[in-house]
Amino acid sequence: MDFKKLKKRLVRLDTACICDATKTFRVMDPGIRPVFDGIKMIGIARTVHCRSDFLSVIKALQEAQEDEVLVIDAEGDKIAVAGEMFAIEAQRKKLAGIVIDGGCRDVKKIRKIQFPVYARYQTPMAGGASKIFNTQISVQCGGVSVSPGDIIFGDDDGIVVMKEMEISTVLDVAESIQQIEEKVMKKMEAKTSLFLLMNFPDHYERISKGQDSKLEFTL
Repeated sequence: MDFKKLKKRLVRLDTACICDATKTFRVMDPGIRPVFDGIKMIGIARTVHCRSDFLSVIKALQEAQEDEVLVIDAEGDKIAVAGEMFAIEAQRKKLAGIVIDGGCRDVKKIRKIQFPVYARYQTPMAGGASKIFNTQISVQCGGVSVSPGDIIFGDDDGIVVMKEMEISTVLDVAESIQQIEEKVMKKMEAKTSLFLLMNFPDHYERISKGQDSKLEFTL
């Protein structure tokens, strides 16, 4: 699927619906958090490995293309390898975001420009700029493997990593799940009980008897 078309469909979804559609996707651990709320990030991974040094991050930023996400494996180090200037340049180049398994800084200014940045730590201390590490290789970020070209999808709940072929096979299901949940929410906002909208009593009884059952909405 063409990335532009994929992005157009993904932007209407959230990561929770994607994860409800399948349990096989890679999900970064909860320690990788967005710098600001209301975030939505959809892009193509451009990977960097480094530790306590951001020289290779600059190199990756220089080479990065529109719609890419810089995925930085900083080995969970508590030193900043990106900040406001990198975020502004990434925004200028129309990148989709920056993800750091390590530290970032200048978070107040990043919030101001509203560019998607996720990091494990927020810290004022920056690393050096004198060591060369690898870029565009398979890295570990947030406890999962990320390869160049992977689809990176993030929102307030976290980040999901997918191959384009993987998401294409479950996109229809995820869209259906989101549509159903939107209908449920509308009914709940109109004061309808959640228990009138799902098969919980029957499901619980069947499970208690060791029978097969699936919890689902009954709209």
